[in-house]
Order: sequence, then C-alpha cells, then structure tokens
Amino acid sequence: MKQLLTFLMLSIFTLGCSQKAPDASKKEFSKNALSQKLENEEGKSITVQEILNQHKGKVVVIDFWAGWCRDCLKAFPKALELEKNNPNVDFVFFSLDRTKEGFDRSLEKFNMKEKENYWFTSGFKNDFNDYIELNWIPRYMVIDQQSKIAKYYAITPEDPEIQATIDKLLK
Repeated sequence: MKQLLTFLMLSIFTLGCSQKAPDASKKEFSKNALSQKLENEEGKSITVQEILNQHKGKVVVIDFWAGWCRDCLKAFPKALELEKNNPNVDFVFFSLDRTKEGFDRSLEKFNMKEKENYWFTSGFKNDFNDYIELNWIPRYMVIDQQSKIAKYYAITPEDPEIQATIDKLLK
C-alpha cells in the first residue's frame, strides 16, 4: 500500500511539473503581453514593448531562465555557444528569479553581468508569461526584425529549429 501511494504521489508530481508544448504557436504578442513590466539590473522598470523597440531591425533570442533552475544552468554552456555562433543576433535574458536579491546574485554567480538581463518582478505568473504559455524554464524564443515571433517554443538552445530560424531571418 505504501509503495502504491508513493507511486501515485510521484506520478501526480511528475504530471504537474512537466514542460508541455503549447497547442498552437503564436506569431505576435498581445497588447497586454507587450505592456508587461520587468526590471533591469539597476531596478529601472521597462516594458516588453520597450525592450523589443530597442532591438527593432535585429533578430532577437529571448532566453527565459533563473539561477535556481537546474535545467537552465545545464543549458547555459550551449546557450552561450549559440550566442557566440550568432554575433549578428541580440540575446536578451528574462529572469524568473524569485527576488531582486536572487536575480542580482544569479547575475554575479553565473557571469551574466555583461549580458542584457531583465527580471520579472511579478514572478512566474504575469500577462507576458501567461500569453506565451510559459510553464517551464528554460525556454527560448526567436523574434524577427519586426518584433514578431519567429520561433515560439524551444526548450533547449540545441533545438535545431532555433538556428534554422535565425539563418532564415538573416538571409
């Protein structure tokens, strides 16, 4: 009986904590998603729209991560390799660390200070993350030169569709 209960508990936990691809890929952001506020390293508030405006005309890869996320940390070497192999692409990092102190600590600990980093002060549940159906990290999105979504869903920087999308956009 004890083994059955343990099996059931593990099954429920596993089902509730897995990354599931969204049913449909979105091609652009909603107004609510674009108005979502984040903070930069200095604590200045900025919207997703303002971040995308700073990169207008460029291909952007958004990397969703957190310093507490084991899968994110395992993916970092490949994410950095993807960035290194694509010098004409802007990489932007959206942190889901739980506190500003955690965000700052993660940037320092994982040598992220030289990168473009933002933090969701509202936490995991917010208009942007709800719109893109973010249910797990890491997650990667490719944004085209007009700030439209070119690659909606990737869970690893090694996903060949990320590079194929970048290559297609840069032609």
